[in-house]
Order: sequence, then C-alpha cells, then structure tokens
Amino acid sequence: MAAQRPNVSSDLIWQVTRTQNAFHVKRNSAGGSQFSRDPLNVLGKHSFKYSGYANEKAIGVQATENGGVAIITKKPSSEQKPAQSFVTVTFGPNASTRKIYKNIADKTAKNGYRADIREQAISRASAIRRSQRSKKDTAPQKLRGAAAKKAAEKESA
Repeated sequence: MAAQRPNVSSDLIWQVTRTQNAFHVKRNSAGGSQFSRDPLNVLGKHSFKYSGYANEKAIGVQATENGGVAIITKKPSSEQKPAQSFVTVTFGPNASTRKIYKNIADKTAKNGYRADIREQAISRASAIRRSQRSKKDTAPQKLRGAAAKKAAEKESA
C-alpha cells in the first residue's frame, strides 16, 4: 500500500495565502506588526512556523468558557477531511495544572510535533491558567512613621 500524498504542499499553501487569509491581522502601529487569529497558532505570530492552517501538524491551546483549557491538535492523516482532522481535549477548571502540562508534552512528543512548539504550547497553557486565577484582595496599606499615625488619629477623632 503506497503512502498517501497530499495534493498540495504546506509551503505552497503558505505562499498563496500568506498575504490574505481570514486569520491575518495587520497593525500599523508598533512598526507594522502582523498577527494571526488562527486557533492552531500557539504564539499568534503571522509566520509559516506557527501557522496552523498551512502546516501538517499543528497544536493550539485555548481557554474554555467554564474556566478550563482546551488542547486542539491537527492530524496529518486526515488532511482531505477537515471535519475529522481536529482532535480536541478539554480540561475542566479543577484539573491539575501539572496534568495539563504533562498531557500537552506527551501528546506532542509522542505524535512527532516540533519541540519548540511544544514548549510554547505549555507556556500558553500556563498563561491561560494564570489568567483564570481569582485575584486576591489587597491588604490596606500600613501606616509608617509617627507623623502618619498621629494624622490617622486626628482623622478618626
């Protein structure tokens, strides 16, 4: 049985769609930065390296509505079937952060994803989990010095 070959290479897809695609975001400020809203783009940079739609193997990490994390991977075996080419693993808000990191590392390492993308996916999951933490109330500032304590006594009296 012969190996399946895709009809179009990843490089050609990128060259055709790099200037105009639905995920491309251009900013005139900050030196004309270019970003990507591709769900399989880990860093959000507009480049072939991080492009999820152009590469055969891609991984994305997104926050879920209930406070969890979803890991989306693209299977290279079903390129011609877009509906079946994505695998989503969702972790709830009570899932251990270490469990999420381990799952991302295992899923990418065992399936042959690039190591640099793996590290960035883990750091993205870490940033999402950090943003989902509840904020602590700030303690009232302590009075320092005799003059400040006397002023506070005069205000309260």
